Amino acid sequence: MIRRPYLANTLTAALLLCTLCAHGQSGESASNLDRYFQQASVDFNAGKFPEAAAILEKLARQVPASFEVHELLGMVYSAQSLNDKAVTQLEEAARLNPGSAAGHVNLAAVLTQTGKADLAAQQFQKALAIEPHNYNANHDLGELYVQDGKPARAIPFLKAAAEIQPEQYDNGYDLAMACLLTDRNTEAETEAHRLLKVKDTAEVHNMLGQIDENTGKFIDSINEFQTAAHMDPSDDNLFGWGSELLLHRTYNPAVEVFQEGVRRYPKSPRMSIGLGMALYSLGKYDESVKALLVAADLDPSDPRGYLFLSKAYDSSPNQAEDVIARFRRYAELQPKNAHAAYYYAMSLWKGKRTEDAGFDPHQIQALLDKAITLDPRMPEAQLQMGNLLSDQHKYADSIPFYQKAIALDASLADAHYRLGQSYVHTDQRDKAKGEIEIYQRLRAQHLAELDRERAEVRQFIYSAKSGAVAGPQ
Repeated sequence: MIRRPYLANTLTAALLLCTLCAHGQSGESASNLDRYFQQASVDFNAGKFPEAAAILEKLARQVPASFEVHELLGMVYSAQSLNDKAVTQLEEAARLNPGSAAGHVNLAAVLTQTGKADLAAQQFQKALAIEPHNYNANHDLGELYVQDGKPARAIPFLKAAAEIQPEQYDNGYDLAMACLLTDRNTEAETEAHRLLKVKDTAEVHNMLGQIDENTGKFIDSINEFQTAAHMDPSDDNLFGWGSELLLHRTYNPAVEVFQEGVRRYPKSPRMSIGLGMALYSLGKYDESVKALLVAADLDPSDPRGYLFLSKAYDSSPNQAEDVIARFRRYAELQPKNAHAAYYYAMSLWKGKRTEDAGFDPHQIQALLDKAITLDPRMPEAQLQMGNLLSDQHKYADSIPFYQKAIALDASLADAHYRLGQSYVHTDQRDKAKGEIEIYQRLRAQHLAELDRERAEVRQFIYSAKSGAVAGPQ
């Protein structure tokens, strides 16, 4: 985190005294004003910000051309989170003494806190033009670019800061992370290992786990995530360890890690989702559904868990009422989300078979139609609409939906099979034969489905690690 403004140079009594004399103050008057300034500095360093502000505001009226007074007053305001006032004072300080690198860095720090990244970068650049080897200007500008999603631009400044003060842990971590984010894995690994000699921390081992994952060193990756979790069993570190085990199909250990994560962080949706996914992968579908229901209740609007809940529920419909209630709520919360409508439709269909008195194909059809309208490029919705019509013996009506599903995703084996069946029922035998042959070939391959499931797991892990909001699922 970019620090608040700091006193880069000690403001001595002699310095301010010279400034005051230069602006027409008599020796005695200047001496008194200097004592007030010194008291304000003492109050600032002691955390007595209102007291310091009161003195400095009076001094600013008496010596309006004093760089030191405006700079310190800006820092006092910043310490009180009065950022607008701080910017005004620090801008005035920078105007009064444009040759002060520290003045530009202090102004940049407050501009960063107010979200004005571009203006802050300009001030850091001015500081570097004055003092190219200013550690704080290099580090803070690099960190600003990392935070602003521009890690490639950050690297030169972070490297310069590392050359100036190689022992600084924060800068080294930022540099390694910037390299990781720009796929410079070798540089990231080198910097991370160097950083361990400065300070051996869980977050560096977590980063090394990510680097090893990127470079295909899966055993090393798991070991690094495990080390991080043992050093600091935080939500991030336990999730990193568990997800790495899950990603590489080491399911029993993954379940144990996620169970520990849920025990420690019972309000973490991603922990419950991870546990549900691991249990599903072990074939423990009832337990998986329970874990994913917990995740849905922890964050009803998070789309990530619903995909896996639908999969687990498809293999274990024993908790139909609870699952239907969650998908109904999700559809109500996300009325323009095609996947929400689709999941709700499928939960109703799975929970209420055609022989049940409560089965309403019209409601399910309406929900599938809504999903298709919201997202015409969702192959699974097209496929299930075809299945619904086919189950009602509306074979001719089902064919266009199967064809659309295949056009969107030719690897859907079930779509080819069901289309073939509809062709049989509509006396299109040659077409039926062709679709069944495609189905048999796809089922023999079977790898496409495994790759799809792995991609779904990877997408969840990426979004959950990065904190990004996943797209509708």
